[in-house]
Amino acid sequence: MRLEGKNVIITGAGHGIGRGLAVRFAAEGARLTVADIDQTALTETARLCGGFAVATDVAVESSVRELVRRATGQWGPVDLFCSNAGIFLPGGLETPDADWERVLSVNFRAHLYAARAVLPAMIERGEGYLLQVVSAAGLLTQIGSATYAVSKHAALSLAEWIAVEHGDQGIKVSCVCPQGVRTRMLLGEDGGKESFLKAGSVSVEEVAEAAVRGLETEQFLILPHSAVRTYFERKADDYDRWLRGMRRLRQTAG
Repeated sequence: MRLEGKNVIITGAGHGIGRGLAVRFAAEGARLTVADIDQTALTETARLCGGFAVATDVAVESSVRELVRRATGQWGPVDLFCSNAGIFLPGGLETPDADWERVLSVNFRAHLYAARAVLPAMIERGEGYLLQVVSAAGLLTQIGSATYAVSKHAALSLAEWIAVEHGDQGIKVSCVCPQGVRTRMLLGEDGGKESFLKAGSVSVEEVAEAAVRGLETEQFLILPHSAVRTYFERKADDYDRWLRGMRRLRQTAG
């Protein structure tokens, strides 16, 4: 897909990867609808990319449907829905159910709500694209956060299913799976602690560039960190060895 002239929705566009995608996609000539729950940040993103801003809570299906309705009214049929919003909470099995629900709603169900909102019209037209910002955690795991690891695996699994089930109906799916990206989440600027993934991290601009190139070739897995493919291959080749290696990494990550 070439982005010029395409009608694109990006969620989680107020900060980080979402804002980087919005600015980069605008440079490609896309007509953008940007969405976020943080209205102040969203207004700034809209200014930077010339996009149409719609305050949206992706954890609420009716809010996502309203986003699609307004984007369609502004620009016409949606060509590309980029489901990018995500949150991170540390913790293991002791994580309260309410926090599990919160993370699953944003990191997984938001992808489901987006697909429900746009796929029927896309299938009727015989074309459409879903760009899911997942994480390398969906291919590997996330040390220190059970909710993040599980929700990202679920998001990737849903994307795979859609690609299989609807690929012959003109629906294309790509998943961006970066490792460390220099966002507020990684740097601990959103109230958490700085991540051990800071070393070897990439910028949001690098992720956005990888997304543009991945869309052009319509590849399912878009990996801004080339090492992630190697890790994924090693995991598939010898699961037990990979698990031992991850336990060692957990000990050093602190």
